[in-house]
Amino acid sequence: MVRDAKVLAALIRSRYREGASLAVVARELGVSKSTVRRHVPVRERRDAAAAARQRHRSRAQTPYERALRAQVVRLYGSGMSQQRVAATLGISVEAVVARLEPEQRRSRQEAARLAVERQGDLLPQDEIITQYVEGVTMAEVGRLYGVHPTTIRRRIPDDLIRPRGPAPQPRPRRQQRTLVEEEVRRRYAAGESAYALAREFGVSPHTIRTRIPDTDWRTPTPGEASVPSPRSSRPRPEGVRMALVLSDGEILARYRAGQSATAIGRAAGVDCRTILRRIPEHERRGHLQAQRLNRPAPDVDADTIRTLRARGLTWEAIGAEVGLSVKTVRARA
Repeated sequence: MVRDAKVLAALIRSRYREGASLAVVARELGVSKSTVRRHVPVRERRDAAAAARQRHRSRAQTPYERALRAQVVRLYGSGMSQQRVAATLGISVEAVVARLEPEQRRSRQEAARLAVERQGDLLPQDEIITQYVEGVTMAEVGRLYGVHPTTIRRRIPDDLIRPRGPAPQPRPRRQQRTLVEEEVRRRYAAGESAYALAREFGVSPHTIRTRIPDTDWRTPTPGEASVPSPRSSRPRPEGVRMALVLSDGEILARYRAGQSATAIGRAAGVDCRTILRRIPEHERRGHLQAQRLNRPAPDVDADTIRTLRARGLTWEAIGAEVGLSVKTVRARA
């Protein structure tokens, strides 16, 4: 009996060291788990985590577990999701994940792409093309089948894709009549305006004006818009100047008195460049000279403003006294 006890203890320790769990050893030898636990030294007993890993390795060696793992890997590799594999084999999703190696699992992006492809494979492509050709938009077809419009777009051939937006309508071209000078002159002499003739013939009023002699041209009334007379194509004779209301001497005297070329030109009814051409080059003012000359209240400088501020005046009161705005007073201070 003692020898049998020693043999039993040796068998228990041997099977446990090989990786068998307490329950497996007890079932193989026909004893209880307490008996197995009593014959296993405390220092050799595995903790809970190590026991769980050992049970998993032991279970993986059984024919059923090998067949189940092969089925999980095959179905998952064919493109099925983890949920569909679990439903097909009748196991939980956690059991599917436990039987897949980390490098075998798909990323979220790849899983989403496969899900879209699987959903798209179930769509009736011929029916989608028929609805689109009949005028239904991709967004409407997508809402009908519960997918994104991009998924519908991939099912439609490129040569059937309609351009986005409403179809452009051809703009009606304005009918232009042949411009006959005799008819233009006759109708203008009968009382029609140049603008009415321009609209009818599809040209500008200036073109109508060139067909009418100066002797037949009517002077517009103050309420009517005038059509400018066409400029002569003949070049102006060299040396001939435009007649001015002011003489060159008067222009120079006003300019020396401090008036600007713009002010003198406004008084003479000409452009400021015409005035500058009448002023000798050595007497023309520079930009800074003109700015100082045209500056309002040039005698009001920073010292004057500080003196007024020392007397207790506000910015508004100083501006009212010297004739400047508050912003200008602050800028000069």
